[in-house]
Amino acid sequence: MQPIAIIGAGGWGTALAITMGRAERRVRLWAYESYLVETIRATRENPLYLAGVRIPESVLVTNSIDEALSGARIVIMAVPSHLFRSVIDRMITHLQSEMLFVSAAKGIENGTLMRMSEVVTDSVGTQFTPRVAAISGPTFAAEVAAGEPTALVVASPDEELRLLIQKELSTPRFRLYTNADIIGVEIGAAVKNIIAIGSGVIEGLGLGSNATAALVTRGLTEITRLVVACGGQKETLSGLAGLGDLVLTAYGRLSRNRQVGILLGQGRSIADITSSMRMVAEGVQTARSTVELARRLGVEMPIAEKMYSVLHEGLKPQDAIGDLMERRLREE
Repeated sequence: MQPIAIIGAGGWGTALAITMGRAERRVRLWAYESYLVETIRATRENPLYLAGVRIPESVLVTNSIDEALSGARIVIMAVPSHLFRSVIDRMITHLQSEMLFVSAAKGIENGTLMRMSEVVTDSVGTQFTPRVAAISGPTFAAEVAAGEPTALVVASPDEELRLLIQKELSTPRFRLYTNADIIGVEIGAAVKNIIAIGSGVIEGLGLGSNATAALVTRGLTEITRLVVACGGQKETLSGLAGLGDLVLTAYGRLSRNRQVGILLGQGRSIADITSSMRMVAEGVQTARSTVELARRLGVEMPIAEKMYSVLHEGLKPQDAIGDLMERRLREE
């Protein structure tokens, strides 16, 4: 059995490694931090990102890209979106054309405005044409690692690839559905984090459930507009990678993006919030690229625009809510 390489030992990468390891897959988990590798090897736990959950012995943890990738056919990229390209560039000389790439990251690259699967193609394409899929859905790493039932989507226009990844990664407690619409799945995965920050802002301001429900519903409409403008399918947004992931991230107590919003609503600055967080809240960075992409395509996204202004332009959260409520009246 060829090993599965998981690049990135944050919470999500570690949870995937634990899930695959429990299913008796051979796994190689790459971590950037050498001290973390030593700690995991000694304790079989990841104390920084997923404390208290044992990592199976079948998971080899390494700081060596060469060791992680050697002999692997499936390569899962589980690094934050803002580091995605730099890590792939570091991998380039160790990649083989028969490898199958799976993006497990959620974001849109600042500057290029590429989805993560596009970043893989753009970087690896200098060597060979890669086969790329993306996995996404309502998944908190801690619950996946605990073995709680989880359903998500593997997306790729390559039918053979998505069926193969579905078969290889599914377990009795980790169920993958397939979807050909990788654009919709990746855009939905990225932009829902911005809406989740907005949901947290509402809670932090002490507002009620009416406001949250309105924001989440209108936020889904914004995501759908952007997906369609990018060439994706609106139907994707009614599934696990759309509505499912949005509901989890906007309402779930383990959501880092929602927590950022709560703290913003309580008056904390974004610089103070992010400096105190070990794990990344992807919506903070993605707000910039999402707004730029929407403006380039002429897509109206007022909630994303206001969250961008709160995060990066100093707009007060209560003023953002007021601006949204006072927009011109219109038909739904």
